[in-house]
Amino acid sequence: MVFISCHLSAHAHNVKERNSQWRHISYSLFAKNRSPYATASHVTVWLGDLNYRLHGISTLAARSLIHKNLHSLLTSKDQLLQEAERGQVFRGYYCEGTLSFKPTYKYNVGSSNYDTQATRSEYLSWTDRILFKIDSSSGIDAVLHSYESQDQSSSSHRKPVKAHLCSRLNN
Repeated sequence: MVFISCHLSAHAHNVKERNSQWRHISYSLFAKNRSPYATASHVTVWLGDLNYRLHGISTLAARSLIHKNLHSLLTSKDQLLQEAERGQVFRGYYCEGTLSFKPTYKYNVGSSNYDTQATRSEYLSWTDRILFKIDSSSGIDAVLHSYESQDQSSSSHRKPVKAHLCSRLNN
């Protein structure tokens, strides 16, 4: 099992830089000619502040959808999902749970209210993410039981996320 925790570049306009950082980390860890430890992993989990943002929607429109409990409509504006669909990042059958929770960034510290100073769309997003990949030849089955934000947490400007992934080795 390989767990990769990272903090990619911030700000909405740095998509190409985040993609480049992902490629660099992936290549450094998994390219056989680059690392003596580059053996195939059965389970790979990427987690951390990946910093992909909402793109192509105003803050007011995004907040309106969230207020109406229609935040699932925002996933089409998520840079990570867009870049993965274009084949720029997380190629190779990485999975992520459904973003069925509200965007986890950016909140007023100490509350569950979105940042009242935020006026740009980059401030609303799912910056913290957990993705995983199971090698199909490993004999491991995995089921993602939950993927959710921890809305009760208010000590930061973001809500942490957690995933409950159960795996089983088939004999």
